Amino acid sequence: MHLTFPQIVINAARVSALLVCSGLSLSVSAQDNLGDDSTVVYPASYFAEFAPITAQDMLDRIPGVGSATGGGNNFGGGRPGGGGGGRGLGSGSGGSQILINGKRTAGKGNDTSAQMNRITADQVDRIEIIRGTSGELDVRGSGQVVNVVLFEELSSNSISYQLNMDHYIDNKNQPGGQISFSGQSGALNYVLSAVAEPRHNYRLSTESSILGDFSPNDAVWEETTRDQTSYNYSANFNYAINENSSARFNALYAQNDNPADVLRRTTNLKVTPNTVAVEREDIPGEQDNWEIGGDYEYLAGNGSRFKVLFIANQYNNDSIRERFDVFADGSEAKDLFLASGSTTKERIVRGSYTMDLVQGQDIEFGVERAQTILDSTLALGLASSTGVSSAAFGGLVPQAISNANSSVEEIRYEPFLIHNWIINPKMSLESTLLYELSEISQSGDVNKSRDFDFVKPKIDFRYDLTPQLQLRASTEKVVRQLSFNDFVAANDDQDNDSNTLAGNENLRQEWFWKNDLNAEYRLPNDIGVLDANIFYHRHKDHIERIDVSTSEANLKSANGNIGDGEVLGLNLNASIRMRMIDMPNLLLTSRFNVVTSEIKDPFLGINRRFARMSRGRLNLGFRHDVPAWNMNYGLSWSNRFDGNEKRYDIDDIEAYLGEPMSNAFVEFADSRGTTYRFDARDATSNLQCRERHRFVGRISAGILEEIEDQCSKSGRVISLKIDGTF
Repeated sequence: MHLTFPQIVINAARVSALLVCSGLSLSVSAQDNLGDDSTVVYPASYFAEFAPITAQDMLDRIPGVGSATGGGNNFGGGRPGGGGGGRGLGSGSGGSQILINGKRTAGKGNDTSAQMNRITADQVDRIEIIRGTSGELDVRGSGQVVNVVLFEELSSNSISYQLNMDHYIDNKNQPGGQISFSGQSGALNYVLSAVAEPRHNYRLSTESSILGDFSPNDAVWEETTRDQTSYNYSANFNYAINENSSARFNALYAQNDNPADVLRRTTNLKVTPNTVAVEREDIPGEQDNWEIGGDYEYLAGNGSRFKVLFIANQYNNDSIRERFDVFADGSEAKDLFLASGSTTKERIVRGSYTMDLVQGQDIEFGVERAQTILDSTLALGLASSTGVSSAAFGGLVPQAISNANSSVEEIRYEPFLIHNWIINPKMSLESTLLYELSEISQSGDVNKSRDFDFVKPKIDFRYDLTPQLQLRASTEKVVRQLSFNDFVAANDDQDNDSNTLAGNENLRQEWFWKNDLNAEYRLPNDIGVLDANIFYHRHKDHIERIDVSTSEANLKSANGNIGDGEVLGLNLNASIRMRMIDMPNLLLTSRFNVVTSEIKDPFLGINRRFARMSRGRLNLGFRHDVPAWNMNYGLSWSNRFDGNEKRYDIDDIEAYLGEPMSNAFVEFADSRGTTYRFDARDATSNLQCRERHRFVGRISAGILEEIEDQCSKSGRVISLKIDGTF
């Protein structure tokens, strides 16, 4: 069923009312833990009966914070130039944030949230859920701030470890583990860690296709095996120089060799008897990245604060794809060589000064400078009877690729002003004004330079209607981070029938007005949290596929700006402890999301949904702690609402649907505090399918060439994890 914008609003109101009413009807007996300034406090004693090993174990027990199956959260940063919306070291744009002792780590790969599995539970004094705004926080305007407060003095140094073994559906067993060393030496706090994470992946896919006249075309069977382990080494230091100043420093190095093998059998159904063509692909790949970051903070006697942060990182990615025709006698002939390499670098520095204006008001002003660089190369060789083969192209004939070797650089300056006003104990208002000035330049195969500027205001208003019920309203202008890979030609690893993707040197930043209305109700006596959010986004210069063809004989598309669109949606979240049935350690979680969108398609001229945007998703889960047995277990289930989730391109249309996903775990602890955890990831088949309609020429001509029906699954992963400290 297609929901219109008004229908979503009406349904949101109905469901929100039901949730709030159900929460008000609950009978409870425990004490409320709401503290001053709308801060919810969870002392270490709150978690004692669960015998947690790490700070992450503690977060998993907090309603509205942890996931049903534990071991993860929604916090964290992202890769530079990756297009995920993250931009610099700014003060946040509505997502959840996590702090340690009120401070965040100046990092993306090595951010504060990444430390939660490295900090032992005995280091944690309390965990605070901060629902208001304050000039004392390192983040502003966040939907939820979690502050992990450590003891000022640690009793001793601590070593935590994890040993794990993953078993995959192709009977591959892969070990892994991590070890962390944390402690204190005088005014220095530190966490050192080394992680080896198994990331083996096995995927089996099948595809059947028919021609435009609905006669059989072919059937494809494909097996992909990616055997890899990710290695990560990190260090985090916090040094209290004196009563007025402190410094933090962090470093990370990660390496991920990810070779893949592909075996493909294609049966030609157009001839009798059917013929079978066999191909294999060899895809060695190497990835590594490093990151350093830090900050210095000085507190003046008058309460003002000066702070400077910096970050520098680099991501290197090299991959070779070689495809071979395999003949009946076992001989092979190479018909494709594709080598891609990229290096992404990011350098950011940010300085700010915070001062009190009058009672209840403070102001922060400063500037941020960011430099992001992408160096990209792409080489394509094909088997051809014309041209001269080259060893540098795998012994095949080099092919010309437009915009294959390029460098893209963005230099951005962002002065900002943030005013925080505690109007009264129940109301707060945060107003932000940022000015972004940037230059994007491209050199190599394409030489181009352009300047951009944006004024980015934001208003965040919060009202505590009661100590339990908080209303929030915010509006802001968000400028999305461009994916620099969209500027240059790239490897198309999503389509076996296409080798490369065209780049687009004319990309502009997509921006949108983000409007949110949120109601959060914390059930009395810490039973749980109910949350409802209605959002409306008005997008400008939205990025999807556009026509970059040079002729009708050579149709090409690339990511580009297609125009303006709008998104309207509803999020409903519930996290409830079942005290009403005398099961206080049973935590039920649910998340309901429904979204509708509209934009004009550049190929067909019709109004449609945003590409690959589903109608919504339903997530259900539970976690049950049984302290008397030193065990806990849980289950999560997720399913998206299929229907009209499509991607439009110049000569094809793809539609997507999939089966639900589920994860389960059970965890035991022995008398020494060592835990043994069994996980089943993707416990169901998790079949994901794509139907693609290919056309002769442009899709606007409406001449159907082929219909492909492709499905793939990776299968469940069974793992054993052993955690402990010494």
